[in-house]
Amino acid sequence: MSIRVTVWNEYRQERSDAPVQHIYPDGIHGAIAAGLRASGDDLVVRTATLDEPEHGLTEAVLADTDVLTWWGHVAHDDVSAEVVDRVQQRVLEGMGLIVLHSGHFSRIFKRLMGTSCDLKWREDGRRERLWVVDPSHPIAAGLGETFVLPQEEMYGEHFDIPAPDAIVFLSWFEGGEVFRSGACFNRGRGRIFYFRPGHETHPTYFDPNVRTVIANAVHWAAVRAGAQPMFGHRPEPAEGRSEASRSSHRDGLSFHADARDE
Repeated sequence: MSIRVTVWNEYRQERSDAPVQHIYPDGIHGAIAAGLRASGDDLVVRTATLDEPEHGLTEAVLADTDVLTWWGHVAHDDVSAEVVDRVQQRVLEGMGLIVLHSGHFSRIFKRLMGTSCDLKWREDGRRERLWVVDPSHPIAAGLGETFVLPQEEMYGEHFDIPAPDAIVFLSWFEGGEVFRSGACFNRGRGRIFYFRPGHETHPTYFDPNVRTVIANAVHWAAVRAGAQPMFGHRPEPAEGRSEASRSSHRDGLSFHADARDE
């Protein structure tokens, strides 16, 4: 069965910053989409960007999306509240969401987490080692015990997020900091995965291990758990007549029995 993936990106810095454009001439979304398409025939991949009408995330697009990946950095506040509401509702209904790198500060991730999602950071371009701390998790499939990115931006703890449902990766940086770099959450029927690497001035999204993680995360997040819940007023009880009705019926029987005894 095919998984429908929408790869969303601001696509601002690739058009305005020469170093970023050099690394990602087709945009960061282009690199992520290419990695997903190369991972298997079961993924149907489209892209969407900030400056498209409705940021490329119309009701029709989201209805046709099983998993949405999100990369944002300099234009978080340019994402409309209407689209944030729309994406949140789809996640609660069961759409998966993969939030990448500086997307931790996106309006949608902060909305779903309910915290500041703040952290320490430093653009020093030094080595990052990612440790697989949950090797049994599906997102870690095909990876070794650890892998290295030669150059990356540092993110350091404390990362102000709720306690994750699972932590798959822990990063160590040359400067000594550590970071929860792969965190899983459930919201409603939707699955969310935050994955830290992906600074725009480094070719992170061409790294084979990073591409493996994102593809694994898409497959994991596409799974919907449980039935669609029903909310609001329920006029009929689940077990037929209500307890009040049964109690009234029993009282009536008791009254008639008493009358026969007289």
